[in-house]
Amino acid sequence: MPELPEVETMVRGIRPRLIGATLTDFAECPCACRPLLVVPSIAEMRKRTIGQPIADVRRRGKRAIIELENREAFIIEPRMTGLLLLGDPPSVEHLRLYWSVESAGVASKCWFWDRRGLGTVRLMSESEREANLESGQLGPEVLSMSLEEWWKALSRTSRPIKVALLDQKLFAGIGNLYASEILHLAKVSPMAASNRISRGRVERIRHAAVHVLETAILYEGSTLADGTYRNALNQNGSYQNQHRVYARQGETCRTCGLGIIRRIVQAQRATFYCPRCQRR
Repeated sequence: MPELPEVETMVRGIRPRLIGATLTDFAECPCACRPLLVVPSIAEMRKRTIGQPIADVRRRGKRAIIELENREAFIIEPRMTGLLLLGDPPSVEHLRLYWSVESAGVASKCWFWDRRGLGTVRLMSESEREANLESGQLGPEVLSMSLEEWWKALSRTSRPIKVALLDQKLFAGIGNLYASEILHLAKVSPMAASNRISRGRVERIRHAAVHVLETAILYEGSTLADGTYRNALNQNGSYQNQHRVYARQGETCRTCGLGIIRRIVQAQRATFYCPRCQRR
């Protein structure tokens, strides 16, 4: 489930511990579950990274990036259930990888935990990152997109706006949960054709996206009923208490107090909206 707010929260959680520290080890944890996709091999990663100071820890879309002084970088994509942790994990049997670091003589570990094993960890050189993350494979960061960038992105497709928001080549970082919340705040129907949305409504969507995502970051993400998402210290996020439509089908709309939240399926993903607030 981790989307932009959850990955940003994880990155902020591990950043103080890692930046400036030296990587002393990187290895797999014993795990009988489905293996992660790790590219290149662990042995190759160790050869290229151990002994290097950590220069930066940041987010790009839904990916966490741990960059070393030699410009090599671990690209971690949590996908459905992946977590970056400094604290105790939700379960030991789903620990997958760890980074051991040392700073001022103090040793510590950062863990990658993944219950379903859908996450990926790649080591990329600077040129590989340019080719994979910055050359059209991943869209601009949604929190810094201008109105003109939003307008151009949506004018390129006739898909329903909710489906378009999930296209990472258009908007890096928006996931299914927050797309429903964004469109509700903007009072735009999730079924509206993207290239037929007026400029005024595009501006509403842009403002709603920034508000929802930045507020979710402030609340350290959303921990849903399955309890999967946890921050870097293995604690719940709290933005789930602010959800207005997501997973609230059949409930009275919290915004208008009259509409009943509906659930539909778009592009094989659940969409939640209020038909009264978000008239087509």
